[in-house]
Amino acid sequence: MSLENKERVPQEDSNFSSAPMTRDLKANEQHLKPVQSDHVYPSGLKLALLMTSIFVGMFLVALDKLIISTAIPQITNEFHAANDIGWYGTAYLLANCASLLVFGKIYTVFSIKATFLTAIVLFEVGSAICGAAPNSIAFIIGRAVAGLGGSGVQSGVIVIIVFAVPLHKRPLYQGFFGAIFGIASVLGPLVGGAFTTSVTWRWCFYINLPLGGVVIVFVFFLLHIPDRPETKIPLKDKLRQLNALGLLPLIPGVVCLCLALQWGGTTYTWGNGRIIALPVLSFVLLIAFVLIQLWKPDEATVPPRIFIQRSIASGFWVSCCVGGHQALFIYYLPVWFQAIDGNSAVESGIHILPMVLALVLASILTGILTARIGYYMPFLIFGICITAVGAGLLTTLGISTAVGQWVGYQILYGYGMGSSVQAPNMAAQTVLPRNEVSIGISVLFFGQTLFGAIFVSVGQNVLDNQLAKRLAGISSITSKQLQTAGITGLFDLISPENHTAALEAYNDSLRICFQVGLILACLSILGAAGMEWRSVKKNKGNPAPKDSESGQTTKEVESKEIAP
Repeated sequence: MSLENKERVPQEDSNFSSAPMTRDLKANEQHLKPVQSDHVYPSGLKLALLMTSIFVGMFLVALDKLIISTAIPQITNEFHAANDIGWYGTAYLLANCASLLVFGKIYTVFSIKATFLTAIVLFEVGSAICGAAPNSIAFIIGRAVAGLGGSGVQSGVIVIIVFAVPLHKRPLYQGFFGAIFGIASVLGPLVGGAFTTSVTWRWCFYINLPLGGVVIVFVFFLLHIPDRPETKIPLKDKLRQLNALGLLPLIPGVVCLCLALQWGGTTYTWGNGRIIALPVLSFVLLIAFVLIQLWKPDEATVPPRIFIQRSIASGFWVSCCVGGHQALFIYYLPVWFQAIDGNSAVESGIHILPMVLALVLASILTGILTARIGYYMPFLIFGICITAVGAGLLTTLGISTAVGQWVGYQILYGYGMGSSVQAPNMAAQTVLPRNEVSIGISVLFFGQTLFGAIFVSVGQNVLDNQLAKRLAGISSITSKQLQTAGITGLFDLISPENHTAALEAYNDSLRICFQVGLILACLSILGAAGMEWRSVKKNKGNPAPKDSESGQTTKEVESKEIAP
């Protein structure tokens, strides 16, 4: 085993930040003696198998978010439940988004291995329920359970990487992490359509069972994480650290916000009493959650000192902007291909491959280069600038845009995304003690997921409003007809002589959606400007992070640890 595969476990990774927890640890010090002073990272075949297995788990979770998009028509036909369509996506989103922050805290006080395996099992159980669902209600329950497990897998993959790979090598694995998301975003609808057409839609979920089982086996036998003091304390102290009081407003607050976004403008009008009440209630509950975090910082789900850390707060802003503009382009570029170019659903998925392939290439290449030079900030700034250029070009799409143009625009946007999207995650791993990385990562994922949901809804309402306004002078189509006609069915309601004008109206309306994405892409530079320039090569001149309680650097603590 080479020296680079060994790393002293920093004392900061074994400390809680709060005085009350320090007293708890002292009270239970007989349980807190370190099992080992050195952490040996896995290497060779063991590392390769472990990384492959957790990435397969991440791929399944990412795939599950979009795989039902092309299967929904067949599912509703079988269950005779067209009114439940919205819940098929909403149930997953609610459970996933509401539990992200919770899992971030669970990983800090419970066994990482046990928590990750539990999350995978929950995801598998949810998939099995969906695949075997006899009716729509059972299917919706399965989607909720899968979303709950998926949130634990998302955070867990990063946490496992932190304990399996030295910091200076992690950028490469982060690159693969970003590439997996990009690939899954395209393959999801395609795989869902293929299973639905050739076999049955139920295989969209059954496919998770054997692959997920392999992940469980490999993680169980290959993942070995040193015992941490925080996992040795009594169960009642662990549960107190989960801050049940803070969860009371957090979960319903997120649920209310997601429901408002899912129902607003579709199931109910934006002026409906329900849609007005939901965001108001969500705002009150989330404010209550923040106040509880400030009131009890020692037991906070998201300790304020972590959130206000410069790189975490700035990275959260970047993640929110990325989640918003990525969702707008991934959802509404296929709409442009179907409405303006007349593509089928499958063809539109294929036509966004340039963006995804560029994202995958950039993610991997950026990971390699970051590991080589140590700094992720140059790639973040460069990527944001290229993303903004690509997004700006995509706002120029017209009904006569050549293939070479939309391919080139997508490549620029995708490459910029791939260069920048993983930088906030790397920042969290670099500036936070190892035992707090899961909280930082969960905050970033929460922002990206929530703002993705918000701006999909924003895009839909922008599109509907713009279409209604632009078509008013062409035809007497009502807003209700726009909502029920579908992407291409709208043109069946318009006379042939107005077809070109309607195409222009649709194209111009989609361009407004893309302009919203451009604004978000540009705003993300504000977050990049606030992040610290820290190197992942801590032993090559970068200051070691300070211990959260003592204020000492890792090296200072280590020197005291080994002093006689």
